[in-house]
Amino acid sequence: MSDEKLPVASRRDTARGLLTALGHRRGLVLLALVTLFAGVGAALVAPWVIGLMVDDIVAGGSGLLPFGLVLAASVVSAAVLTWVGRVLLARLGQGTIREVRESAFRTALAQPTSRIEAAGTGDLVARLSGDVRAVGEVVEEALPAFLTAVFGIVLSLIGMGALDARFALAALCAAPVQFFALRWFLRRSAPIYRAHRAVVAERGQRTIEAVRGVDTVVALRTEERHLAGIAEASEQAIGLEVRATRVRNDFNVFLNGAEFLGLAAVLVTGYFLVAGGLVELGAATAAALYFLGLFGPMSSLLYRIDDLQDAGASLARLFGVIGLPSPAPRTQERPARRGAIDVEGLRFGHRPDRDDLAGVSLRASAGERIAVVGASGAGKTTLARVLAGALPVSGGDVRHDGRAIGEWHPRDLQDAVIMLSQEPHVFAGTVRDDLGLFADADEERMLAVIDALDAHWIHRLPEGLDTPVGESGHPLTPGQAQHLALVRVALSDASVVILDEATAEAGSADAEILDDAAARAIGARTGIVIAHRLTQAVTADRILVMEDGRIVQSGTHADLVETPGPYARLWAAWTAW
Repeated sequence: MSDEKLPVASRRDTARGLLTALGHRRGLVLLALVTLFAGVGAALVAPWVIGLMVDDIVAGGSGLLPFGLVLAASVVSAAVLTWVGRVLLARLGQGTIREVRESAFRTALAQPTSRIEAAGTGDLVARLSGDVRAVGEVVEEALPAFLTAVFGIVLSLIGMGALDARFALAALCAAPVQFFALRWFLRRSAPIYRAHRAVVAERGQRTIEAVRGVDTVVALRTEERHLAGIAEASEQAIGLEVRATRVRNDFNVFLNGAEFLGLAAVLVTGYFLVAGGLVELGAATAAALYFLGLFGPMSSLLYRIDDLQDAGASLARLFGVIGLPSPAPRTQERPARRGAIDVEGLRFGHRPDRDDLAGVSLRASAGERIAVVGASGAGKTTLARVLAGALPVSGGDVRHDGRAIGEWHPRDLQDAVIMLSQEPHVFAGTVRDDLGLFADADEERMLAVIDALDAHWIHRLPEGLDTPVGESGHPLTPGQAQHLALVRVALSDASVVILDEATAEAGSADAEILDDAAARAIGARTGIVIAHRLTQAVTADRILVMEDGRIVQSGTHADLVETPGPYARLWAAWTAW
């Protein structure tokens, strides 16, 4: 499991964040609560009317029709008001959830890539999907039931007290048992729910890693090891769910005992009060009905605390993401961008005890195209990601256009530097949508860039620019996906383009086309090309050769191929192959 999990907000921070979100909808909060309260109050008119009917019957009266009409009106008005209240509450809850989800997503996108990767993307996915879903289910089902139960309990006790205060006191005999049962339940269940959420996130992370690297997993024949890891996390989740079920069952025993104690107290009190002539039989009947009516709300209240606690754990995880540091708003004008890069003594290590980059220095003039080559594990991708701001600088100095990379506002740096990796993502939507995600380009410019990069296959798609692609859309070959990503790069107005083996997945038939498209996508801008094929390096203005996190050679292709060293050996092996 990762040692740098995303944080979980404290109860105080979670409550503060939730109240802030609800504060944006004060009117809807008030209207929903008042309507739901009125619906519960209308429903509780029934026991009082039944008590009056009993007294009327005992007195020999026969006017039951008025009582029946009042009962019918009570039931109908309660149903209507409760329905309206639940609808308003659903609107309130879903709107609040949307705000929390979007805030969490926006904050997550603002984090350095290294932070999310260190925590594990599975944890973030679990929070933005599973935790949001859990909160949504509670808002739709548990929250209305919980509030209805609270209002029902309060109004029932008021109703019993209005009949005779001793009925309310008798009903409260069950409260100590319920209180201690609830404390016992919360104390034992809270750690289980937190652990369950963490294990589910870990299982998601392991599943995502196995699916993303399925080719490698199969090639190395490690399927069973990955399945065993997922099974281990699943067994832990099942074990925690079983423990939670046992705790809930024990809690249920306490609740049944409390209900028996309270009902017995109310019936005995009613017996003595009626026998002593202190209250009418109808009042005792109404009191008993009020307490019987408490069974459902009380059980719902205490059981729904279970659901609310689960949702609270999910909200704490979401507000933990929202609480991550985010870039402050821009306070100055965007800096001028030329594309010059200066690196002095750069050090970086994925682990504290090891440098993956050690003493790297380089200078790229504005508009210069530099190819970086070297064996696998030499540090090429790490260097590219540090230059793009995706990884922090551990030591040394990295400057874009004369400013230290740490002095750039993240949004400005993202605008100035664009990086395309070996596995470009095809976003769900039309080709037009995909190309318009990172640049405000009209159709005329899109078509011009498509033609400039020889991506004519886009015109031959079933609906051209309006063809759906991505998941469930028109399937694209790996070469087409990379070509589409290069068109996106060309449409951006970044001053620095970093291509990290961005055409590596292309087959031999697509290689030449994509290499040419990559060069055209960079255009006159500064280009850092992590070269998968040495043919990409031949046309570069300068070549950097890396070994063990260091730059060991620098020069043009013509100079390096004539100089004995690692590049000459790489070129000899490449041309021999």
